[in-house]
Amino acid sequence: MQGLPLNRQLTDRGGYFVKRTQTSASYRLFALPGGPPHRPGLIRVAAGGAPVELEVWALPTAEFGSFIDGIPAPLGIGKVELQDGDQVAGFICEGYAASGAADITGFGGWRAYLRDRSTGE
Repeated sequence: MQGLPLNRQLTDRGGYFVKRTQTSASYRLFALPGGPPHRPGLIRVAAGGAPVELEVWALPTAEFGSFIDGIPAPLGIGKVELQDGDQVAGFICEGYAASGAADITGFGGWRAYLRDRSTGE
């Protein structure tokens, strides 16, 4: 995400910001253990999901392999459904990672969660 520590992994490869939007209401968001840097995990669910804010980025095809090579488990790249029904390639998280991770879906997105953590609210 723009301005966050791992953003350079996109920008150093010629990636550029396209838009800020939300997922469909089919996801839960988790604060994964570990870090720094701390990472979110987006998991698609059959029921009980909510929209989650995200950013869409474009990355040159020639850079995609080196980008995904640096993604640590339980994260990966898969199809993410947006609020308008479009699907984009994006970060997804394997379901097992929800065990022991904090469910932060109620914040509506990673940035809101980070803001709350920094203010101690």
